[in-house]
Amino acid sequence: MKKIYLLALVVFGFTANSFAQSTATASATATIITPIAITKNVDMSFGNIATNATAGTVVLTATGTRSVTGGVTLPAAAGSISAAAFTVTGSGTSTYAVTLPSTAVSLTSGGNTMSIGSFTSSSAGTLASGTQTFTVGATLTLGTAQAAGTYTTGATPFAVTVNYN
Repeated sequence: MKKIYLLALVVFGFTANSFAQSTATASATATIITPIAITKNVDMSFGNIATNATAGTVVLTATGTRSVTGGVTLPAAAGSISAAAFTVTGSGTSTYAVTLPSTAVSLTSGGNTMSIGSFTSSSAGTLASGTQTFTVGATLTLGTAQAAGTYTTGATPFAVTVNYN
């Protein structure tokens, strides 16, 4: 009787172990989306500015309007005024973030300098059918009795970066 009982335990033990394991499978997918890209359409231009012996600023909004502080005035002959304009392209209706310069950028004319900072953007951060155009404004800071001249960023323009969210 002990042999039958022992044989039954061995058979039952192997049978129980054979049902303790199960396998399932899964598939994998990956979707490659269109790389995000940015293109400059228009450079930023603060236009003509007059100053006296007092320092001041010119605020150029992302919509292209100007306002002044301190010893700065805007002459009737405004010159060329434009916020910088960019086009973003990418995938469908994806959202993205815009990174603007976080530090001031120098403009020079001969040995004279000014700076632009406090950058702002009109970007909604959402592509429509894979594209969106937006503008960037900034604040120009003029020193006391800023020397006359045409000031530019020269070989080191400011950078605007876009990344998918």
